Amino acid sequence: MSKVAIIMGSTSDLPIMQEAIDILKGFDIEVEVDIVSAHRTPDKLFDYGKNAHTRGISVIIAGAGGAAHLPGMVASLSPLPIIGVPVKSSNSIDGWDSVLSILQMPGGVPVATVALNGAKNAGILAAQIIGASDKCVLDKIIAYKEGLKMKVEEGAAKVRSAQ
Repeated sequence: MSKVAIIMGSTSDLPIMQEAIDILKGFDIEVEVDIVSAHRTPDKLFDYGKNAHTRGISVIIAGAGGAAHLPGMVASLSPLPIIGVPVKSSNSIDGWDSVLSILQMPGGVPVATVALNGAKNAGILAAQIIGASDKCVLDKIIAYKEGLKMKVEEGAAKVRSAQ
């Protein structure tokens, strides 16, 4: 069974990252959640990045605010796909510092980056990565996307009938 790790720089990131946790649990994907600070716990960061794949982790979602070095540093250490979630934190410059810190990675160290506070999309992307080789997860993603389509069609019908 595939597992997704969700890490963040501090507990203040949890309200945003909870959206990734919830969406993955909705797809019945096992989730491991931890606090790993690139600046305050560098030894833990190095151990986590180098060894996550040995613990059955398939994808790492890393959320961080401010200078946001966590996703890129984990990507430099891990052979796994990394999805970065820029978090608009209290010490952030409208979130742009986080977005650019995660988005502008050097060649050879990719981080798939979602929108500011976009943890839900990070969870969906992680599920899609797993679904590429797990038909059960793929079927759940197909059903989820069909549900999105149905919500739009229901909304459109209501708008049309109100005219």
